[in-house]
Amino acid sequence: MQTNYHHVTVVPFISSLKGLGTVLEKTQIFAQEKGMSDTDVLDARLAPDMFPLVKQVQIATDNARNTAAQLAAIEKPVYEDTETTIAQLIERIQKTVTFLESLSEDQFAQADTRKVVMSYFPGKYFKPEEFVAMFGLPNFYFHVVTAYGIARHLGVQIGKGDYLGNVPMYDMETM
Repeated sequence: MQTNYHHVTVVPFISSLKGLGTVLEKTQIFAQEKGMSDTDVLDARLAPDMFPLVKQVQIATDNARNTAAQLAAIEKPVYEDTETTIAQLIERIQKTVTFLESLSEDQFAQADTRKVVMSYFPGKYFKPEEFVAMFGLPNFYFHVVTAYGIARHLGVQIGKGDYLGNVPMYDMETM
């Protein structure tokens, strides 16, 4: 059976990025209420040797674009890592969601036949199924949840519902 890579990557990426956008919107409001600068928020981190919030969001959006582009065999859009405000990070998320929403299932039809090559693993490639299950999705979620954790650590009043976003559910009677 062929994997529907659009459904297992693009769909959850969009949902999680929208949730991350909500988290950042609430973080922005929190920071304004507490008199915190955007710099203080973007530089926040959970541990001294971890990336700050700004880098967590940049990597999450990069990972979503790169994973989808690799599987669809298209050129990935490149974003410069120049965000200095929470609003710019939210805009980056929105640009990434717009890119992901532009992708069709047909673009992923041959994904099972591709070798996934990444520049920072020279001489190596992934099989698509292993790439998605063991690198693409886990790496994406690591950075999204770390950004969420930084916002919580700052004191932003958010919960799992903000992180998860809109999870589709259906009435039992419609089965």
